Amino acid sequence: MRIYFDACAINRLTDDLTQQRVSDEAKAVELVFRLITDGSAEMVASTALRLELSRNADIEKRSDSMQMLALAGSLIDFLPPIRLRADEFERSGYGAFDAVHLASAEYVSADILLTTDDRFCKLALRRAGQPTVDVANPLDWARKTGLL
Repeated sequence: MRIYFDACAINRLTDDLTQQRVSDEAKAVELVFRLITDGSAEMVASTALRLELSRNADIEKRSDSMQMLALAGSLIDFLPPIRLRADEFERSGYGAFDAVHLASAEYVSADILLTTDDRFCKLALRRAGQPTVDVANPLDWARKTGLL
């Protein structure tokens, strides 16, 4: 299984966990990362994800996120086919980074793209831009797959 995280899903681990939803999502992200560290799943990622994570002004959180990103075997570059597909997604209503993440996840044939961004999930569920990769909230996906 190939799993692509967007930045908000990775950053969920360093968010303030006082809200129940945030805490539950962080636990789900931890469970998914366990699948990766035990070899049951593969993390796929992009240079766009690295760029987005590097923009975190909090040095400690940025360092933690980059450590999680290091679990990806390699990072896919922002290649012309990804750029073209991202443009299509952006025209369908996705934000710029969301569009690039979705196009990158498609390009590397990810099985799932995990995000805590409700708007991103809703657009993908409506099949805006007709993505070929599933997009889900980590908590919902963990429940659906039996991790939780």
